[in-house]
Amino acid sequence: MARTKNTTHKQGRSGNPAKAATPVRSKRRATARDWIGGARLRTLTLGVVPVVLGTTVGFVDSGTTGDFGAFLAQDGHLAIALLALAVALFLQIGVNYSNDYSDGVRGTDEYRVGPARLTGAGLAKPGTVLTVALTFFGLAAVAGIVIVVLTQLWWLLLVGAAAIVAAWFYTGGKKPYGYNALGEVFVFVFFGLVAVLGTQYVLIGQATTSGWAAAVAAGFFACAVLMVNNIRDIDEDRLAGKRTLAVVVGRPVARVLYGLFLLLPYVVLLWFVLLYFRTGFTYFSLLLALPALAIGVSSRKPRELITALQLSSFASLVFGVVLGITLAVQP
Repeated sequence: MARTKNTTHKQGRSGNPAKAATPVRSKRRATARDWIGGARLRTLTLGVVPVVLGTTVGFVDSGTTGDFGAFLAQDGHLAIALLALAVALFLQIGVNYSNDYSDGVRGTDEYRVGPARLTGAGLAKPGTVLTVALTFFGLAAVAGIVIVVLTQLWWLLLVGAAAIVAAWFYTGGKKPYGYNALGEVFVFVFFGLVAVLGTQYVLIGQATTSGWAAAVAAGFFACAVLMVNNIRDIDEDRLAGKRTLAVVVGRPVARVLYGLFLLLPYVVLLWFVLLYFRTGFTYFSLLLALPALAIGVSSRKPRELITALQLSSFASLVFGVVLGITLAVQP
């Protein structure tokens, strides 16, 4: 079954399709495919990459004698790493459903260019989408509490609570900060610094310089994915009153920022190459990042940016996995 879009666009005199858009609400109910689409699986790389990097950087900075497998086998490291991954993925999925709900009830998604949203397209009741979002936030909280119990780092409860609150108020509440050009700050902090350094800390009890470098790289990738998504939706967001960073600075500057966010991780990568020469293989992920950049800075139609979004997300995944593997196999 073809995926239903929730918008149709007719070009107006201004050349801005958003100004002539007519919202279309679906008459059918959400299918399993719609719910899976609502989870926005492409964005889950933002949860996977930080945990992979936090775990492997934790290994190389732990001073452990033995290989990566031995590191995972000791002190419950494998269980803790998997729980950290669960926290990141559940939180990311919760954010996606929360955004679907909040943007939908505000009417922000009525003129959406990308794939249909559950709430905005009328595929599911707002309360149902909200319940699903809160369920995933709850699952993230449970996994986080288990980590706290295993590590006895009780102050991490405050970090976890802050992450869930920040996830909700990204587009939820009366004054969501995602509507005030602060979305990139959120993803950089929580899907970069907190996710990577938090994973490293629960494994080895410290946050190292390499941990900070990996966290910054992951954070920039998260910013790149969000920025290209917001460039795609810039006209619709402006019409709906959603002041993303892309809306505030305008399309030309937003394209420049997207390029910086996408390429800065490769500058940070030099730190690892100087320490561990095998990590240089990570530069092969530029084969995905550069086409994404080319599309992102030259696209004329919003739908073209969907490809840039997909390539950016995949580039971040390849970057994280290859860097993680090359760190894990260091002699």
